[in-house]
Amino acid sequence: MLTTIYLIAIVAEAMSGALAAGRRNMDAFGVAVIAFVTALGGGTVRDLVLGHFPLSWTQHPEYIYLVIGAGLATILLARHLHHLKRIFLVLDALGLVAFSVIGCQVALAMDYALPVVVMAGMITGICGGVLRDVLCNQVPVVFRRELYASVSLAVCALYLGLQAVGVGQQIALPAAFGLGLSLRMAALWRGWKLPTFSYRERWE
Repeated sequence: MLTTIYLIAIVAEAMSGALAAGRRNMDAFGVAVIAFVTALGGGTVRDLVLGHFPLSWTQHPEYIYLVIGAGLATILLARHLHHLKRIFLVLDALGLVAFSVIGCQVALAMDYALPVVVMAGMITGICGGVLRDVLCNQVPVVFRRELYASVSLAVCALYLGLQAVGVGQQIALPAAFGLGLSLRMAALWRGWKLPTFSYRERWE
């Protein structure tokens, strides 16, 4: 189940990256790069930080074809995609949970301490979107919109907590997905977000 959701999620993330590139009037190469970075950037940053080599996507070249193909296909389908906005939001939420859990699993397999495992999950969950926004020259959405990184943190905490008390994957995974999807959808519906910090005083 996790692998299937992961594949669906990287396609959705690649398409969201392609749309972001389109808003910046990028050419086809730019679209492909942003699609790739959005879909696989989080896992790449995680692997580099943890020293997890070879990088995950280098062992699955089909992922490269999948995300770049999805990004380029978006160019042709863009005019129709606004009708699927709600579906994309759900897929994005599912992807956030899947990426976060996978990041935790990778760090756990490498015997890292709990805080590192949580950070690995969050890096996997949010860094693709952060890299996309940085490359598109805008403040990352995850730092200024509805709860997103906080959802990843909650998912990691629940998943690891259930693992710590001996709950099996057959319960821990659905519980993590249930929490993450519910929290993210509620945040979108209700406009929940963390308090913002605004500081405009100049230091002379």
